[in-house]
Amino acid sequence: MCAHKNMAIASGSHQQVDGERLAIAADVLRHLADPTRLHLLHLIRDDEQDVSTLTTQVAASRSSVSQHLGRLRLAGLVQARRDGRRMLYRITSDHLAALVDEALGFADHSVRGIPHHHG
Repeated sequence: MCAHKNMAIASGSHQQVDGERLAIAADVLRHLADPTRLHLLHLIRDDEQDVSTLTTQVAASRSSVSQHLGRLRLAGLVQARRDGRRMLYRITSDHLAALVDEALGFADHSVRGIPHHHG
């Protein structure tokens, strides 16, 4: 147990957290709190996709998907690049992709009644 605690401290998981980091983390989580935005981030975690392609995969209108992507882009969570007349969107960070995966993994355990991992 002591080795696990030392490893956690060495990896920085228990380091002091300042107000700026807390505010940024809370803002990221606020953006993830919307099911459509969370779904969009999940869909673009590995590959770039355009609004039309994303609209066929989520329960939202094209206009709504565009608005959500715009909010995510303004927040710095999504990047866009032009490809002809299309805008292709992708997630900006491996940390964000892992956070999305973890949130969905937690939800999967809850929905399926699988016991949560305890480390």
